[in-house]
Amino acid sequence: MRDIRNKKNNDEGTGLSPDETRISSLSHEKPGSGENQQKLRVFTARLFLAGLVFGCIFINAGRIPGQSTDSSSVQGAAASEPYPQMSSIAPIGIRIGKYMNVPASAQGPAIDPAKGYRLQDLGSGLYMITDNIYQSMFLVYERGVVVIDAPPAYAARISQAIAEVSDKPITHIIYSHSHSDHIGGAKSLVEQRPVIVAHGETLRLLKRAADPNRPLPTVTFSDKYKLRVGNQVLELSYHGNAHEPGNIFIYAPAQRVLMVVDVVFPGWMPWRRFALAQDIPGYFEQVEKIRKMDWDTLIGGHVARTGTHADVDLQAEFNEDIKQAAKTALATTQPGVGLNPLDRTNPWAGFDNYIDRVAAQCVNALTAKWSNKLAAFDVYIWDQCYAMEQSLRIE
Repeated sequence: MRDIRNKKNNDEGTGLSPDETRISSLSHEKPGSGENQQKLRVFTARLFLAGLVFGCIFINAGRIPGQSTDSSSVQGAAASEPYPQMSSIAPIGIRIGKYMNVPASAQGPAIDPAKGYRLQDLGSGLYMITDNIYQSMFLVYERGVVVIDAPPAYAARISQAIAEVSDKPITHIIYSHSHSDHIGGAKSLVEQRPVIVAHGETLRLLKRAADPNRPLPTVTFSDKYKLRVGNQVLELSYHGNAHEPGNIFIYAPAQRVLMVVDVVFPGWMPWRRFALAQDIPGYFEQVEKIRKMDWDTLIGGHVARTGTHADVDLQAEFNEDIKQAAKTALATTQPGVGLNPLDRTNPWAGFDNYIDRVAAQCVNALTAKWSNKLAAFDVYIWDQCYAMEQSLRIE
């Protein structure tokens, strides 16, 4: 374009374009001439418009392949075109018309609607209560009952469930951790002032929360605590931060039942972002620890059925696959592709563009294998990929 312009200028014999020549001549007219001032304003406006056109051509010619030219008048609105190679699994924030069916392998026995819960005998006085979304336990011994967690979803029915098998009072409550969705119904069970056992970190977090629905523990421990009541035993242990500080393992040796809440979800994709794990490497380590322990039945605190070693193996396999998928996506995704040139000075926009495409590649890598193996794959796979790439980048 520059060569053509120079040729035209040389042909004119002035070294200036016709508009430039005209403005030069107008600028030497008398300043008081209204006609000349008007003409000058007209030519200036023409040059301004011409500059905008050439500027747009220059930006388009100079953009990198795949770079966005979306010029939506609504800032922050979705672009007219999605990212290249976008997953068929809808991303976060997009309404899904029909979620994937829950595989039979993830389903459990039905709940009696009249009761609102299901009671499962785990052997030798130990029982699980569930509404097929949450799970808790209670242990019956000669003089009373030990309740392990009190989800508010059905806490009002825990006494009714106990009454199905025992007329003994609640003497102890064990908190698996501090989260209200698992122990927020404890207030309804403390009329007889039971002993409340929890990890020291759980006490700290509950003091901060100051929630009357979660009474403070009266007995705490740091590493291990063995609760002996009558002829029953529960072994409590702490293995560091994963889901949250203070989340403990609860093992009933006589029944060979292990309860670890919000870590393994038998048959299901974990809740979003690895069940909101505060320490994702620690979370992965705890899955491996559960995998290697000696038990027969796992209570995970959620979903419709108890877990097996095969369930934990499957979760561990998924963890390894998503870690590798996110690691590959981070290494092979080029920053800046598809970013609007107007956003080059916005570093947060640059990261958002990059991380979105990393997550999309991670989701694509996992869909074929896992979409039919874990229930709710489509619900939380984007969350898991976002959490995984973040953990690999900063933890």
